[in-house]
Amino acid sequence: MSARDYAEWRPASNPWLITVAVMLATFMEVLDTTIVTVAVPHIAGSLSSSNDEATWVLTSYLVSNAVILPASGWLAVYFGRRRFLIACIVIFTLSSIVSGAASSLEMLVIARVIQGAGGGALQPISQAILLESFPPEKRGMAMAAFALGVVVAPIAGPTVGGWLTDNYSWRWAFYINVPIGVLAILMIRTFVEDPPYIREARPGKIDWIGFIMMAVALGTLQVMLDKGQQDDWFAATWIRWFAFISVASLMAFIFWERRSKEPIVRLNVFRNRNFATGTLLITLVGVALYSAITLIPLFLQTLMGYTALESGLAVSTRGLGALITMPVVGFLTTRVDFRKLIGIGFFLVAASLWVISDLTLDISIWHIAVPSVVTGIGLSMLFVPLATVAMGTLTQKEIGNASGVFNLMRNVGGSVGISLLTTYLTRHSQANQSILVSHLTPLEPAFQQRLNEIQNFLAVRLGTAGAYHKAQHLVYNSLLVQSQLLAFVQGFRMLAIDCLICITVVFLMKRVQPRGSMSAH
Repeated sequence: MSARDYAEWRPASNPWLITVAVMLATFMEVLDTTIVTVAVPHIAGSLSSSNDEATWVLTSYLVSNAVILPASGWLAVYFGRRRFLIACIVIFTLSSIVSGAASSLEMLVIARVIQGAGGGALQPISQAILLESFPPEKRGMAMAAFALGVVVAPIAGPTVGGWLTDNYSWRWAFYINVPIGVLAILMIRTFVEDPPYIREARPGKIDWIGFIMMAVALGTLQVMLDKGQQDDWFAATWIRWFAFISVASLMAFIFWERRSKEPIVRLNVFRNRNFATGTLLITLVGVALYSAITLIPLFLQTLMGYTALESGLAVSTRGLGALITMPVVGFLTTRVDFRKLIGIGFFLVAASLWVISDLTLDISIWHIAVPSVVTGIGLSMLFVPLATVAMGTLTQKEIGNASGVFNLMRNVGGSVGISLLTTYLTRHSQANQSILVSHLTPLEPAFQQRLNEIQNFLAVRLGTAGAYHKAQHLVYNSLLVQSQLLAFVQGFRMLAIDCLICITVVFLMKRVQPRGSMSAH
C-alpha cells in the first residue's frame, strides 16, 4: 500500500464503538491505580502485615507497569496490536483474580507485579487505536473521550474501592476487574482491527539485553525501597548488594543503550533540554501525586477512624476538580504560555497539600475534600501542558520513544515516592515519640494534671490502683497517636515543598508556542 492509502485507511466498525471497547480497557487499568489505595489498612490487617508493608501492593504494580512501557510499541507490532491488546487484558484480568484470592502478602505482591505488566501497554495502545480510528478533524473529540475516561477512573476508584471494602471485602476491589475485562475482550475482538501498516510491518529485533538491564535496575531499586525500613536499610548486607546491583545495572543499561543499533530506549532524547527538564518534573509530579493519594486514606482510616468509603469519597474530589477544569485548560492551551499553566498548576497543588497538612484529630472530612478539589484543578493544569512542552521540540520520529520514557518516569516517581514517604512516616513517628515522651514526667504540670483527671474519672470504676495503670496506658496511647499525627503533617508539607521547588524548574524549559496563538503574542 502507498503512504496515501495508509493515511486514508479507516476501520470497518463505527469509531465510537471502538472508543467504548478500548476505553473499557483503559478505564480498568487507571481504576486499578487508585481503587486499592483506600483498602491498604484492610489488606494489612487481613494478611498480618504493617501498613508500610501493605503499600508494596501499590509500588510493585507501578514499577512493573513502568517497565513494560518502553517495549509496548515493539510488542504491538510484533504480535499484532489487536492480539497484543487482548493478551494484555487477559493477563490483567487473570492476575486480578489471583490478587483477590491471595492468601499472603507475598502472593498478592507477585500477582500485582504480573497485573502491572499486563496493564502497562493498555493506555498507549488504546490511545493509538483511538487516534487512527477517527479522521483528523474528529481526533480532538476522540482525545476528549480518552481524557474523560482517564479522569473519571480516579474519581470512581477510591469511592468504589471504599464501598466494596466496607460492604464486602478488599478482595472485591480486584474481582471487579473480571466483568470489565471480559466485556473489553469481547468488544475488542468484535470491533477493533489492525491498520495495514501494523499487519504488514516487519519488526526488527527487540533490545532484550537493554530491557532486562532496565528491569533489573528498577526491580532491585523497588525491593530495596520497600523492605529497607523493615531491615534497617544499609545495616543489612542484602540491601547493600541490591543497591550495588541497581546502580550497576543502570550504568550498564545507559552504556548499552548509547551503543545499541536498535535500543529499547533512545537516550539521545535527553539531549533536548525541554524533554530532560519535563521528565524530571513528571517524576516529581509522580512522587507528589501517588504519595498524597496513599497518605490521605492511611491518615483518615488509621488515626481518624473513617471507613474505607468515607476516605475514598474524600480522595475522589481530586478527580472532580480535574474533570471540571479540563475543558478550561483545553481552551487556555491555545492562548497562554504552557509554562505559566504548569507553574500555576504546581502552585495550586502545593497550596492544597499545605492546607491539608494543617491536621488535627478534630478535622471534618471537608478539611480533606475541599483542598483535594484544588489539587485536582492543579493537576489538570499540569499533565497536558507538561507533556506538550516536554515533547513540543522533538521530531515526530522521536515522540513515540519519548512518550514511553515520560510515562515510565511518572510511574517510577510514584513508586519511589510511596516507598520513601511510608518509610518517612514510620521513622518520624518514632522520632516524634522520643521527643514527646520526654515531657511525660511528674515534673511537667500539664502531664500531671491530665493524668490526675483521668485517674479520678476511672477510680470510681476501677479502684485507685487500676485507675492509675489505666490512666498511664491511655496517656501513652494518646502520645503514640500524636506522634503519628505529626509525622503525617511533616509528610504532607514535604510534598508541598516538592511542588514549590518544581515551579523554579519549569522556566528552565524553552517556550513552546501554543497552537492558534500566533496573533496573541
